[in-house]
Amino acid sequence: MSSGGPGDLFAWSETKDANEGTQEFCDKVKGEVVKQTGQNFAVYKAVKYRNQCLCGGEHFVIKVQVGETDYIHLYVTRMTGIRHPESVPPSLQGVQQNKTKEDPLEPF
Repeated sequence: MSSGGPGDLFAWSETKDANEGTQEFCDKVKGEVVKQTGQNFAVYKAVKYRNQCLCGGEHFVIKVQVGETDYIHLYVTRMTGIRHPESVPPSLQGVQQNKTKEDPLEPF
């Protein structure tokens, strides 16, 4: 059951400005990002995101600034619909490197 208009369940949102919650997700998966990329970014700031609501979870594609002009895209999932969703950390599903500020956020 979607809280929005008809047909929005399973659809990806428009690109939105990142907020504290988006940054928190990024911070929680930073260790995995470091493992996958082999880089420990000094700058690591969520700037934009898109999300998709599914039954039992939510998916996010997040643009993260990792340098003056360098960006990465993260694919992060979060389980929902359980008793204590705050106890289930977000899970990193993938990282795309060598992105720019202008690159569109597309699910991958």
